[in-house]
Amino acid sequence: MNMITYASQISMQPKRYLCGIYTGTQTLENVEKHGTFILQILSSEQYKLIDLLGKKSGKQVDKIKRLQKRNELMMWNEFPVLKNAIALMKLNVINSMPCGDHHGFLCDVTDYKNLQDGFPLTLDILREKKLIRI
Repeated sequence: MNMITYASQISMQPKRYLCGIYTGTQTLENVEKHGTFILQILSSEQYKLIDLLGKKSGKQVDKIKRLQKRNELMMWNEFPVLKNAIALMKLNVINSMPCGDHHGFLCDVTDYKNLQDGFPLTLDILREKKLIRI
């Protein structure tokens, strides 16, 4: 399970996202190796997952195994994804560049699925819960 820092839609036709991934992470290694990943839009109720997904390294912790034990996963497009996410997007990298402490990836959306209505997890919620200090 990968965690990215930034995601922004940059084109509607074709559907494209620009994603920022912190350097030195397992997520960066996975994206560079495979060129395809799932962008999951988390719900506001999923803020508790940030400790596992964003503050622990996939190099030391098997995040998939932990989420499976908690029965929080399902499969979509041959990827494990969070059951309670709001939406899923399959992204294929078409270009990348170093961007300081992050690496930027321009990606095409090749598939997507809305799972449920709800409010997305935002920086404001993470600040309110004292999970980040930006």
